[in-house]
Order: sequence, then structure tokens, then C-alpha cells
Amino acid sequence: MTDIVLTCPEPRGYPGNLGKPFADATSEAIAVVDLGDSADAQRRTLSCRALDAHCDAVARGLRLAGVHAGDRVVILSLNRWEFVATLLGAMRAGVVPVPINVKLPADAVAYIARDADARIAFIGPGLAKLVPAGLRTIEYGRSFESFCDPGTFDAIEPAPDTVAIQPYTSGSTGRPKGVLLSHYGQNWSRRLIAWNRRTAPADALLVAAPLYHKNALNAVKQAFTGGARSVLLPQFDVVRYLAAIGAERCTVISGVPTMMAMLLAQKAQLAATDVSSVRTVMMGSAPASPALLAELQAVFPRAEILINYGVTEGGPLPLGPHPDGKPRPLGSVGYPAPGVEVRLVGGASEDEGEFVTRNPGVLLGYHNLPAETAKRIRDGWYYSSDIFRRDAEGFYTFVGRTDDMFVCGGENIFPVEVEALLEKHPAVNQAVVLPFAHELKGQVPYAFVTLKAGSQTVEDALKTYALAHGPAYMHPRRVFVLDRIPLGGTNKVDVSQLRAGVTAGLYEPVSQGAPHG
Repeated sequence: MTDIVLTCPEPRGYPGNLGKPFADATSEAIAVVDLGDSADAQRRTLSCRALDAHCDAVARGLRLAGVHAGDRVVILSLNRWEFVATLLGAMRAGVVPVPINVKLPADAVAYIARDADARIAFIGPGLAKLVPAGLRTIEYGRSFESFCDPGTFDAIEPAPDTVAIQPYTSGSTGRPKGVLLSHYGQNWSRRLIAWNRRTAPADALLVAAPLYHKNALNAVKQAFTGGARSVLLPQFDVVRYLAAIGAERCTVISGVPTMMAMLLAQKAQLAATDVSSVRTVMMGSAPASPALLAELQAVFPRAEILINYGVTEGGPLPLGPHPDGKPRPLGSVGYPAPGVEVRLVGGASEDEGEFVTRNPGVLLGYHNLPAETAKRIRDGWYYSSDIFRRDAEGFYTFVGRTDDMFVCGGENIFPVEVEALLEKHPAVNQAVVLPFAHELKGQVPYAFVTLKAGSQTVEDALKTYALAHGPAYMHPRRVFVLDRIPLGGTNKVDVSQLRAGVTAGLYEPVSQGAPHG
């Protein structure tokens, strides 16, 4: 492979097709390691040259199928190398890929496919039942190979406002919204991420987050840009995840705090696994407690432990390391990256408020939603609905989402503040807090916690602890001790399952201490 030198991206979008992210597309170095659908599956590797050829074959297949630049195609699959080839191949042809969460119900998948006016659905095994009737399907492992047309392909040259990819928001506050991201903006973003994280050909990035989500997509693009390799698991499985770190000598691992808490609970497997290769542990999508950060540092002593802030519409990673190398304060998500403008608006001071950013990676708009676009994008600034604080050094810390804030007896509460309070208790491994209706207070916090191995505590003890260490209005009115926190499709906490469990009486609070783990 030729030498790869990453430089700080200039504060503008970058021309070129996002479907061609390889540092050296002619290299025989491994680009992707696909670990397969199960622990006994055959491990498959693809070089940069081989994967690049597959991407061209997808682009040629789309052209033969009569799918034109600007058309949309759905990708509905767990992580596998064909997903990556389809994603990049579609973009080379100017076709816009629409990756969809495989855990959505069929009616939600149908809504997205209709909203995008998709021409074809590329699907993983067993997912045909989710595809709306009448939409042509190409299944990985079956019809995909015959769909592809081997040969070279000249990728289209996009304009600055050409859409590269159209992911959809989770729909937690309404219908899912299609996010229009440009080739120019995401080319800037991938260069910035790879540069910020000092990505090099010796790196191996473990990808277990779903490829339809920004976290995994960023990791794959980061790896390709820096000449590193992506190690793909179909989905997060803590035993396979930890085994892959050792077997593949992964240098960069990532996930949400819940995933990392599950990993740390595997004491015996951790002790038997060589994790010395890990130099970076990245977490996002939710705050991480100081206790979790400390335990991760102890398990991965050679690694930098990072909490990242990312939003699909806003860059997606507008914050990073300090330009002068100053260390991040504990819990901070970083300092504005080169080319990123940031403001905090609507708060009590200039150092607290809604996070607003302007950078080349900001979305072009929402698909078919001009009013929502006008609400979120003003003069090029993206309004995130996320509340932040900024310290004297310019580092930012996430406080909570305006959508998540609730009022309890006239007091504003962000769930993350209650979670951080509970996670300081020596027995608590992780806490999740949700608002529930209350006749007098309007809404009150309920907490769902998991305990550290060998620890024990009870509901009343945790309530007393919260009252002793925080404002009275903030203490959880109910505390449920769970064996695990349920995760949804993007490995975020499955809030609907927690609420359903309370309604069904499945989470009875423990009345006396019992060891966990």
C-alpha cells in the first residue's frame, strides 16, 4: 500500500463521490473482515481491491436494472460485507441508499420505503417479510450475486448539493424523517474523523453497531479513509464482541455505555482475553458515568476512553480533541473540530443552552418535509434540541435533550442528571431514568438499575441515597433492579420495553438485597 498521510480537513465540503472512500483502492491489504452470522460461521476477508470491484459491480447492476441517479434503494440487513458494497456501489451510480433499522415493524419499513419512493430493497436472509408488497428484493447470499455485473464503473461526479445517502431518524418523536446528506459534506466528515482519531493502516475497527446507524457508518468510513480494516459482527453479542477483540487484535472499539457495561460484566472472559491491542474506546448516544469510565480505563489501560457526541443531521461529529492537545475533562464530549462553528442559545448564560452548529456535514434538509427543514436549519445553522454546557477552556458537556426534559412539581428534570446521581452509588452499575405520570407532580422519575457483580441494594436504599445526595424533587419515586437493560435496534435503551414492563407489572422492586452477577 502507498503511504497514507492524513491532514486536517479544510473547513469546507470536499468534491468527489462518497462511494469511493478508500485510501488506496488498488491495495491488497484487508479492508473488511466479515465474521459471519454465528460463532461457527466462516470468517471472510476482502481486500481493498476486491471490495472496490464489488462496489463497481453493484453500480453496474443498478444501471442494468434501470435504477438511475437520484433514485432510492433500501438496504435492510444485519452487518455484512454485501451491505458495505451495496452502500458504496449505489453512491457511485448516484443512487441514494436508504439504510433501515431491521428491528422496525413491517408497517414502519413500508412507510420509509414509500416515503423514499424506493426502487429496490437489498435485504439480509429472513427479512423478506418486512418488505412491502410490490417492491423488488435482492437477497444477500441468494440473488445478490447474480444481480451484480462485474466490471469497472466510472463513478458520477456529484455537485455540492448532490444527496449521497438518506438515513432515517428513529421516529421517537413522530414519524421517521429522511435525512439528506451530501457527498461533499460527508467527504469532509470522514476525513475529519480519520484525522481526529489518527487512523492508520495498522488499525482494526470493531463494528458491531448496526450499519444503518451513524455510529457504524462513521467507523467504516473512518477505517477506509485511513487505510485500516473494519471487523464486522452482524450485531452486538457481548461474547462474540469480546472474542473478536482478542482474535482480530482490534485497536478501536465503540458502542453505547450499556454495551460497555455488558462487556465489563464478562469477568471470566475478560480475564482470558488479550485486550492489549485496544488503543481507543469510543462511546456515544448516551452519557457514561464516572464509575464506568474508570472501570473501562482499568480494563483497557493502554486505551484512550472517549465519550463522543454525534447527531446524524449535524455533521455528524462536530466535536473532537482540543487543538492544543489539552486533555478532556471527565465526561466532556470535546471541543469544536476544525471547520465547525458552535453556539449555545436560549440558556441562562452564553455557556449553557441548545447546541447549534454550522459545518460542511450538516444535512441539506429533511426529505419531503420543508417545514421541519425550516425549523431545524436557519441560515445554515442546525438546531439540535440538545442542551450543553461549556467550560472556561471551551470544552462541551452534554446535559440532555429538550425532548427528554420533564417537569416534576414545577422543577425541570433531565433524566441524565438523575442517572448520574444514582450511578455514584457503589452498588449501581447502570441507571436509566424515565418520567411517569403523577396526579400531583405532573411527572416523576422512575429508575431502572443494574447492579455491579456481587453487589446488593434495595429500592428504599437507593431512594434514600438520591435524597441525601441530590435535590429532593429529583429522587426516583420507584426503583426497579433489573438483570439487564433492554436494548433496541441501534443498541440504545429500549424505552418502550421498559415502560411496557412497568405497565405489565414485570419489574417488581426488590424488597431485600440480593447479590447480582
